Amino acid sequence: MTPDALVEEEVIHTEGLTKIFPGGVKAVDQLDLSVTRGEIFGLLGPNGAGKTTTVGMLTSMVVPTDGRAVVGGVDVIAHPALAKQAIGVVPQTNTLDRSLSVWENLYFHGKFFGMSSRDAKSEATRLLERFLLADRASAEVLALSGGMAQRLMVARAVMHRPAILFLDEPTAGLDPQGRIALWQILRELHTEGQTILLTTHYMEEADQQCDRVAIMDHGRILALDNPYELKRGVGADTIVTVSADGGLDELAGLLETEVPGVTQAKRVDSTVQLGVKGSHGVLPAVVIAAEQGGFTVTDLSLAEPTLETVFINLTGKELRD
Repeated sequence: MTPDALVEEEVIHTEGLTKIFPGGVKAVDQLDLSVTRGEIFGLLGPNGAGKTTTVGMLTSMVVPTDGRAVVGGVDVIAHPALAKQAIGVVPQTNTLDRSLSVWENLYFHGKFFGMSSRDAKSEATRLLERFLLADRASAEVLALSGGMAQRLMVARAVMHRPAILFLDEPTAGLDPQGRIALWQILRELHTEGQTILLTTHYMEEADQQCDRVAIMDHGRILALDNPYELKRGVGADTIVTVSADGGLDELAGLLETEVPGVTQAKRVDSTVQLGVKGSHGVLPAVVIAAEQGGFTVTDLSLAEPTLETVFINLTGKELRD
């Protein structure tokens, strides 16, 4: 594909995007980002990483301190009202109008974005059927379950057929059944060409659902690639987590030296994590090396690298912190 074609496909572009809140808190720090048409792009990081503030700036809800953001070909800072036409937003909190019925929440949203009464009526009815909410059309939104309310907010966000759909922690607080139902809908939208940018702190969600992932912490992007390449960059195909009595920093150094196949070892909170090439015989080798060094192993676990492994390698702390 030619460079010109790649530029044409770019639907989100930021340069040095920064937000400093009163008191000098730098929520987002010099963010350079590019999202192409039709991909599911994930911002992954712990609470406070700057994900929500980033979405706020891209959707004109938060005014940047510095930098530039172009969404759907529109400069969000210079033309916020025009940019809103190109985007659909599903925030973390329930923002459905409680004075309106389920169907009316969609109908009046369509009217607000310039749809004719006829088109708004037909589209509201169609979306309720598609999002499995047709039997709740006349219900009050307060009568909806958490999963139903979230599906209705997604339906409302795509009512005016935006170029980009933003979702901020879309599955937070949902039960497993609600998450599955929501992701089924999002994958259908994606199959039809919908560009989706979402924030999440669920590593499994980002790994399984996103085409590309940017790992954020303290307002900066630490790594950006597809999930497979991010995990491959760890340089290990097995992660061993060790709990033991004694000095964990010293134990990490010992195991890195004495256990065959270990590519790296570091203390992570109250454990030692080892990156290992291969897994055959590694657990007995860890126990033997630790005991010979005067440490007592209290727990061992073995797993494949995850996006949390990537985050730990970049920050030295767990993603869920």
